[in-house]
Amino acid sequence: MPLTSAPSDPAARWPVWHYDGVSAIRRTPMLRVEGNQFVLSEEEGDSAAYAFADLVAGPPVGDDAVFGLAGRPGWRIGFHGGPPADLAALLPRAARYGGPIDRFGLWRSVLVLAAMAGIALYLFAQAPSLVARLVPRTFERQLGDLMVGDFGGRLCDKPASAAALDKLVRRLGSDPAQVRVGIANIPVVNAVTLPGGRVLIFEGLLQNAASADEVAGVLGHELGHVAHRDVLESLLRQLGLSVLLGGLEGNIGGYTNALLSTAYSRGAETRADDYAIDALNAAAVNPAATAGFFRRLGGNARKPSRSAVVLNYLATHPIASNRASKFERARRPATAYAPALTAAEWESLRAACKGVARKPFTGFGF
Repeated sequence: MPLTSAPSDPAARWPVWHYDGVSAIRRTPMLRVEGNQFVLSEEEGDSAAYAFADLVAGPPVGDDAVFGLAGRPGWRIGFHGGPPADLAALLPRAARYGGPIDRFGLWRSVLVLAAMAGIALYLFAQAPSLVARLVPRTFERQLGDLMVGDFGGRLCDKPASAAALDKLVRRLGSDPAQVRVGIANIPVVNAVTLPGGRVLIFEGLLQNAASADEVAGVLGHELGHVAHRDVLESLLRQLGLSVLLGGLEGNIGGYTNALLSTAYSRGAETRADDYAIDALNAAAVNPAATAGFFRRLGGNARKPSRSAVVLNYLATHPIASNRASKFERARRPATAYAPALTAAEWESLRAACKGVARKPFTGFGF
């Protein structure tokens, strides 16, 4: 370090205590300044010169200021009661706890670090969406096929019902070759989207729907998930959250995971509803029918004794009064709406699982 000032008395000496890093003997030499160096001399006549630039401030010992020497482990000198005023300018300053934070200011540092943490969390939240777009669709399709299999032997695949489904998919603007929709013989009001454009409509939903228009609204919602690759994004987000929150205490990690997952799923549900409304209007299918379906399910859900087959749909697809109102408001008065399917096609769709043996449903195996 540069010599910023010199002692007023060139012959001045100061007592220090000293360890040379070789022996455990505590010495008491005198220190004097010689230019950019200092010399430690003892009564026996032994002396050694060192550069001020090589001194390193160490933690104090009581009231004593302590300095080490770069490259010399164990080497120390100490000034009783702190360094003399004449030497203070030549000695390195002790690093303050917090370093840059102390210089920058605690509260400013807190705000900057909080902003950085917020940006990091935002980037983490966006990562699944970005990564999902990079996953090849062929891989996603294979994943969906693996998850579906034959769905426990519960898939209903009659030619007439399959043709009606294909027509419904085309009317909603999707390609049946790319989006494969099936019917599962399960008495639950639900429809699920799996990776790779796989959509399953449960037979319970078909039996509780009043028309093909209502089913078209639900199917349009699921097609929205397919178009946005929401399922793959959700899988990636769950994987990331599991890794990120894995170190937290069980309940805290589980609650945090559920809270974050719910927040993002609500956004995906809103986007899927918007997609469904646009698809229904483009196909000239009245979206008000879907609003009626939602309101009917919501009304039943308030009566537990009559809602056993309804609650599953409400749990996976959050329904609120404003959601039904959104579909109702989407109806365009000047549009000439037409039924999504003919009466015969609708009946064939509802009869897809008629006569098919129904295996006990014990829940999903994936």
